[in-house]
Amino acid sequence: MASYVQQNNSRRMGVLAGIIIFHLVMLYGLVSGLARKVVEVVAAPLVTDMIEEIKPEDKPPPPPPPQMERPPVQVPPPDIAIDIPMETNTTAISNVTDRPMPPPAPVAAPVERKPVRVGAKLDLRRSPSTDEFYPASARRAEIQGVTTVRMCVGVDGKMSQEPTVANSSGNSSLDEAALKWSRRARWSPGTEDGTPIESCSSFNVRFKLTD
Repeated sequence: MASYVQQNNSRRMGVLAGIIIFHLVMLYGLVSGLARKVVEVVAAPLVTDMIEEIKPEDKPPPPPPPQMERPPVQVPPPDIAIDIPMETNTTAISNVTDRPMPPPAPVAAPVERKPVRVGAKLDLRRSPSTDEFYPASARRAEIQGVTTVRMCVGVDGKMSQEPTVANSSGNSSLDEAALKWSRRARWSPGTEDGTPIESCSSFNVRFKLTD
């Protein structure tokens, strides 16, 4: 019984020693070449190249691009056709001549308007008859004649100045009778643009026999 137990222990010790030796052999192989070969197969060799850093050179800035002058755009005039109706009566200039045109006619200066004046008028209805002043001596001598008297009348229609003989009849008695009659006559004043004014005028006093 004791020998059997001792045999089993020796077997166990042998197996244990074999396992330990196997592990030692594996460990040695890994440590020595086997591990190196495995690493060389698995990991590819690393190749490093030394790249020298190139410093950029300080170059002058490039010149500016040339300014290109753009040619002016010429737009051709459009072709437009206009139909103009022709008329028979037109004031358009039809004849063109190179002869010099005559100078324009001078413009007449504006005519100054003159006031409208009307002389004094004899009022026959209120004036006496010349027969009342006919001299008796001239009547008996059958003397007739016409005396021109100049008379001035104011704005009130009355005599403003003494009448005078502008043209004699050839008989002094008839001339004196004409002046007397003028002092007794009635007048309407003269006017200027309708406004009464003092005016002087000449008129004839006729002495004529009626019998």
